[in-house]
Amino acid sequence: MFKEFKEFAMKGNMVDMAVGIIIGAAFGSIITSLVADMIMPPIGLLLGNVDFANLFILLKEGKVPGPYGSLAIAKAAGAVTLNYGVFINTIVSFLIIAFSVFPIVRNINKLRRQEEASPAVPTTKECPYCLSVIPIKATRCAHCTVDLKAT
Repeated sequence: MFKEFKEFAMKGNMVDMAVGIIIGAAFGSIITSLVADMIMPPIGLLLGNVDFANLFILLKEGKVPGPYGSLAIAKAAGAVTLNYGVFINTIVSFLIIAFSVFPIVRNINKLRRQEEASPAVPTTKECPYCLSVIPIKATRCAHCTVDLKAT
């Protein structure tokens, strides 16, 4: 059983998938930082110094009563919050990742369609005399023995 598992785990597709997952996780971290540190601060500034990471609705106060100046302070106090600002950041991250991956998938699909649409190179032909199917490089028909070079 261990040998079978080792064969399964070492297949090329499994290794490729593992590499893809690792690269995807790293790409996700980069996009998360891009959104939180580069995109949302200017948007927040344009909207009147709004920090999206600290937008939340207080559902229940924690051990230390509010008001809470930030989400981190609310969490430290044990408050129950609805973190819609973090959710907005996550949606923006998802959209950036989706728009980044879309051209890659589109090109792969285009290549697949071209492969499907390209006609296969013929490997056989019909003998003009007996109409039997023969190899395309044949110089003599195997069925009627006619010399095809002379025709």
